[in-house]
Amino acid sequence: MPPIATSEPISTPLSNQIREVLQQAADIVGTTLNQFMVQASLEKAQAIVDQEKIIRLSQEDAKVFFNALDNPPPPNENLLEAVAAYKDSSLYAQNRNT
Repeated sequence: MPPIATSEPISTPLSNQIREVLQQAADIVGTTLNQFMVQASLEKAQAIVDQEKIIRLSQEDAKVFFNALDNPPPPNENLLEAVAAYKDSSLYAQNRNT
């Protein structure tokens, strides 16, 4: 993500209980409350964005997959040769008799 040229402060009211927990966590990791809130928010936001990409790509992949099943391409030369070789094999003869 490219750096933002200008920054605008974000202000939100916090209950004392929430502020204390956030401050305690910031102290544990050795940052200021502000730095901790920015980092934690960024990590959460990135996780949400990443998950959305996975879901979106999964849906697109599913469409491609099912489209290929519904509309298979014609067999290419390699596939036709493989089928012919299989039909000439003893395995094919064994499977036909069972």
